[in-house]
Amino acid sequence: MARVCACGEYFNVNDEGELCLNPGMMGLRQLVLFQGAGTYQFVKANYPWAARVRVIVQGAGGGSAGAIGDTNESVWRAGGAGGGYSESLLDVSLLGASETVVVGAGGAGGVGNAAGAAGGSSSFGGLVIANGGAGSTTQMTSGTVATTASGTPGPAGLPGQISGGGGSGHGAVRLTDRVGLAGAGGESRLGHGGYARSAQGPGTPPRGYGGGAGGSGSFNQAAYNGGDGGVGVVIVEVYG
Repeated sequence: MARVCACGEYFNVNDEGELCLNPGMMGLRQLVLFQGAGTYQFVKANYPWAARVRVIVQGAGGGSAGAIGDTNESVWRAGGAGGGYSESLLDVSLLGASETVVVGAGGAGGVGNAAGAAGGSSSFGGLVIANGGAGSTTQMTSGTVATTASGTPGPAGLPGQISGGGGSGHGAVRLTDRVGLAGAGGESRLGHGGYARSAQGPGTPPRGYGGGAGGSGSFNQAAYNGGDGGVGVVIVEVYG
C-alpha cells in the first residue's frame, strides 16, 4: 500500500483522512478594489478561506482655487495638496464581521475667486485611515507687481503600519501684470498632481488616485474655476 508523507508546516490531515493545506499558506487569492467616492462594506464571510488581508488606503486630493483677475491685472493660484496614504497587513481575526470602507471624494475646485475644497479621507474601518489633502486658498490678490503665494501643506499620516502624508501643493508666482505661474498639485502615493500652468486658464486635473489639482490663473477679468482633486481608493489584497 502506498504511503504519503506531508510537511506539517504546509499541510494537515483532517478527521476524515483528507490532506488539506494549512490556512495562511495559499498566498494572494483575490484583489478587491473599492473605487469611486462612497461608502462600502467588506464582509468577512464572503472570504471564508481568508487568513489575512493587506489593506491599502489612499486619501483624496484637494481642489485648487478659482481665479478672476481685475482689469489689466492678473492673479495665480497654488495647487491643492495630495491625499495621504496608509497600509497594513492584518490577520482576519482582527476584523469585524463587516468593516465599513470609505473612499474619499476629490475636493471640488473653487468657483470664481473661491478657495478649493479639501479632499475626503479614505478608510478601512478604524484600522487603516488616510487623510484627504487640503484645497488651495485665495492668498494672492489681483495686481500687477511681482509677488508669490505659499503652497498648500500636505496632510499628516494616520493609523497604519506604513503611513505617510500627501504631497504639498506648489506655490504660485506673479511676475508682471499678466505673466505668472500657477502651482502644480501635490503628489500622492498612488497618483500625480495637476501640472503648473504659465498661461491663464482653469485648474489642471490630477492623474491616478489622490493627486491634488493644479492651480488656475486669470488676467483682465477672465473667470477660471479651480480644478477638482483626485478621488481616493481602497485596495484589499486577500490572502488564503
